[in-house]
Amino acid sequence: MTPGVDQIRERVNGDDALVRRGRYVSLAFLLGVGDQEYVVTIAQGRMASVEPRRLATMTGRFTIRAARPVWEEFWKPVPKRDHHDLLSMLAAGIAKIDGDLLPLMQNLQYFKDVLATPRGEG
Repeated sequence: MTPGVDQIRERVNGDDALVRRGRYVSLAFLLGVGDQEYVVTIAQGRMASVEPRRLATMTGRFTIRAARPVWEEFWKPVPKRDHHDLLSMLAAGIAKIDGDLLPLMQNLQYFKDVLATPRGEG
């Protein structure tokens, strides 16, 4: 599994405040890291699973994609400009988001914090 992605489940589930913030979130979304895509399944704010996408029929409500180097910079403890925030990455044209954006926007801070959980000490 891609470094960074492999930490999301454990770190989200270990953060009671983040799980509580996402308690009304139950869905799956796709996370694209370069050529690799992951199906991230959330059940009441907890990460139920983060699995590599094996079939084209494995989908989610929305998809967030960026190149591997973009995510590697995003997951640094202090990312450089345009890599520090999901919406900044989108505005800079280095990330793409598509699909049903309603649940993403309704829970934007939750998803931004979920994706940032790999930051910090190695």
